[in-house]
Amino acid sequence: MTVEMKIKGLMIDPITQMPIIILKDPKSDAVLPIWVGLFEANAIALQIEKISTPRPMTHDLLKNVLGQLDAKIQKIVINDLKENTFYAVIHMTHQGGTVLVDSRPSDAIAVALRADAPIFVEEEVISRARSVDMTRDASESDRLRQWLDKLDPEDLGKVM
Repeated sequence: MTVEMKIKGLMIDPITQMPIIILKDPKSDAVLPIWVGLFEANAIALQIEKISTPRPMTHDLLKNVLGQLDAKIQKIVINDLKENTFYAVIHMTHQGGTVLVDSRPSDAIAVALRADAPIFVEEEVISRARSVDMTRDASESDRLRQWLDKLDPEDLGKVM
């Protein structure tokens, strides 16, 4: 089963200094942090802040190509977590059929934002993410979990 989640914020991990997309289920307290690269975070931040660029960026290009081909992005689903790596699928319709495209979650989210498509996460992924150690160092892992547990809802809305 999937849970629709919203982007609650884009932050910098205080330990690794890497960007984190914070997804939140508006109907519960479920939060899913996904670490992403700087370029992907920038693409997401540009769309969240509604900043237009003089020329199409890669995710804009993809959306434009799909539009020209009469394909429509229906939703994205973060559907797996293996060895601390999240996986996603972009669900599209084209010529009356459904097309599923494998994607990194950061790219899928950047495209979904541009297409105004919903973001879903498999419940199993949310459960497994809570028990996964996203760091290599135990003390770092404890500090990170404490930081995530103490996040103020006000802080979650802040974009890098």
